[in-house]
Amino acid sequence: MPVSENDTLDALPDAVAAAAFRRLVRHLRHRHDAQNIDLMGLSGFCRNCLADWIRDAGFDGDKAEARAVIHGMGMDEWKERYQTPATPEQLARMEESVAKNAR
Repeated sequence: MPVSENDTLDALPDAVAAAAFRRLVRHLRHRHDAQNIDLMGLSGFCRNCLADWIRDAGFDGDKAEARAVIHGMGMDEWKERYQTPATPEQLARMEESVAKNAR
């Protein structure tokens, strides 16, 4: 009998999942050129989503603190240093992609 996608994921040891998550966050901290708007347009999630997800998983901090964990600095500082204005095309791709997230 084939194992479902969720069963396989849920069987992943927490330490392995945590290590992969930390590697993902470090990768995103390094790749500032990967704008949140582009991540949203391609995958329907971004750094801010990861911050929301750690809060959903039990992180005690508020939204700003969670975003600082993911961004490696305060959101305002990250935006000032790295965020570029979104184009109409990027916004349209994001809206289309986010619509796919609805279950």
